[in-house]
Amino acid sequence: MRRPFGDIPEMPEITVDDDVRAYIKERGCDFRVCTSCGGPILLPTSIKNPKSSDIPIAVGDYTLYVSRYQVKWIQSITMQMVPRYFSYGHSDEF
Repeated sequence: MRRPFGDIPEMPEITVDDDVRAYIKERGCDFRVCTSCGGPILLPTSIKNPKSSDIPIAVGDYTLYVSRYQVKWIQSITMQMVPRYFSYGHSDEF
């Protein structure tokens, strides 16, 4: 498959924080890191479907997909990427 930004020469080293891993396990579904007007955002795939160009990362029994548009700038997936309207945390936790 031809990709608009070319193929990724090697799998990027992206770490997933332990609290994000626990959050994904607690929610019991796959997630996707995608682009928003405020930066990268972590959403369930039921809200934002993964794309064939995404980079998959195994998180236990689930998959975390990272948009290839974000993969250049992300070194770690943190809870700061979880929208507050998903009822997680308080505004002063981050």
